[in-house]
Amino acid sequence: MSEVVQEPVASRGGLQRVLDAIERAGNKVPHPVIIFLALIALIMALSAIFQAAGTSVTFEQAQLGADEVETVTVEAQSLLDADGIRFVFTSPVANFNGFGVVGVIVVAMIGVGLAEEVGLIGAFIKRLVKVTPPRFVTFSIVFLGVLSSIATDAGYLVLIPLAAAVFYSLGRHPLAGLAAAFAGVGGGFGVNILITPVDGMLAEITNESIVDPANHVSITGNLFFGIVSTFVVAIVATLLTEKFVEPRLGTYDRAAEAPAADDPEVGPAPGAASGDLTPEERNGLRWAFWGFLGVLLLVLALSLPPGAPLRNPETGSLVEASPLLNSIIFLILLFFFVMGLCYGKGAGTVKSSMDVINPMTKTIANLSGLIFLLLVISQFIAYFNYSNLGTIAAVEMADALEAANLSTIWLILGLIAMTAVIDIFIGGVVPKWAIFAPVFVPLFIQLGISPDLAMAAYRVGDSPINVATPLMPYFALIVIFAERYRRKVGVGSVISLMLPYTVTLLVVWSALLVVWYLVGIPLGPGAPIYLE
Repeated sequence: MSEVVQEPVASRGGLQRVLDAIERAGNKVPHPVIIFLALIALIMALSAIFQAAGTSVTFEQAQLGADEVETVTVEAQSLLDADGIRFVFTSPVANFNGFGVVGVIVVAMIGVGLAEEVGLIGAFIKRLVKVTPPRFVTFSIVFLGVLSSIATDAGYLVLIPLAAAVFYSLGRHPLAGLAAAFAGVGGGFGVNILITPVDGMLAEITNESIVDPANHVSITGNLFFGIVSTFVVAIVATLLTEKFVEPRLGTYDRAAEAPAADDPEVGPAPGAASGDLTPEERNGLRWAFWGFLGVLLLVLALSLPPGAPLRNPETGSLVEASPLLNSIIFLILLFFFVMGLCYGKGAGTVKSSMDVINPMTKTIANLSGLIFLLLVISQFIAYFNYSNLGTIAAVEMADALEAANLSTIWLILGLIAMTAVIDIFIGGVVPKWAIFAPVFVPLFIQLGISPDLAMAAYRVGDSPINVATPLMPYFALIVIFAERYRRKVGVGSVISLMLPYTVTLLVVWSALLVVWYLVGIPLGPGAPIYLE
């Protein structure tokens, strides 16, 4: 028997009404494919206008692997002149081939799809629900989401759908679980309690913007701030989920909201099973554990010994530019494939080779709509980059902020705000910092402030917007995940769901950094706020 949908509150507050309006308006807009086609047309028109106006910017840009900061002049490039038209006609295949998100999703989801179809995910959720105290479920999901940045895109592909399924199994609204995980994975992407590849890239770009080596930053320059920020993001997102987002969603009516089990586009909602594990499931989980252990031992054997294949062949590092970190997506495929295969053998759900091939084929088929959307998105991003409009906007905003001659606190807040605005249009943690670092790092040094503080401000501004911009490459995938639990969900639904996280994280996180600066706490080992 399905549960009755109830309004959680007698009257909806002003903020809730605003979010409801955003959701209604957002879901009335055309299909995302149509939206991106319209954006492509807009970029083409604007690129022609700005080129005709002779728009250009000159700035210093730090580049990974470069010894000196390079002076670069960027001009607006029209997509409607002869060169632009040639680019539009000749680049679509290259644009799609170069759009890494497509390969990441397909490769990772093959293994995850097998694990789900043979029953491993459902059995694992049962076990997870059994051993995790209910009051810690939300915090655990968000915290794991923030930590997942050590594995780059793994959180988007694995944790977010898993979190929705966990909430579903607990009788809670699955979109609340999806939102909590998305807030952790995307909203807290810039920090961690561990050293991540992002730390190395940001530190290298920062150092290339500094003339005096005495002021160089280290890869651990934001470690203390990152550790504290990890817990702050987890706590804030947990409270938002349980006190605002989930009550706003109301009680989940499985019969009314979940798509039909035979829906070829969406598929059945995972994690629907509840109750105790069957003997077959217990046996399957035991087999899956041994499969996990076998793959883990293989990876350790290929990583730990000196000169191992998954170490950096030049430095021997397991962190800096190592094959181990570059193989995360393949490792997701390998772990889930082996664990799914072992579970299926142990539980009796895999009896022939076709029981392995069919689930993976079905997974790829279910991604067809998403792959088509990503084809269009890849063209938009390529055309936007060709036009140079994003770079011009970023440089103009940076110059305006520098010329404003603000105090340090307002400079910190200005850098955070500017990063957040640009992040709506330019994704990726590295490209924006390569533009901003040569402007803000020397400016902070002139004020006697450690460049580590500029790097921390950039992290704060870069992460929260990830969960609320449909231009983020994985945003379309989040919509696909949400469609597994609600019949009518669109871009507006996800934006309204995630906007409270974006706004709250920006405010709380910015306040944390300002207080950190005022108190003068070191941002990391050997990384004081003030230069000596």
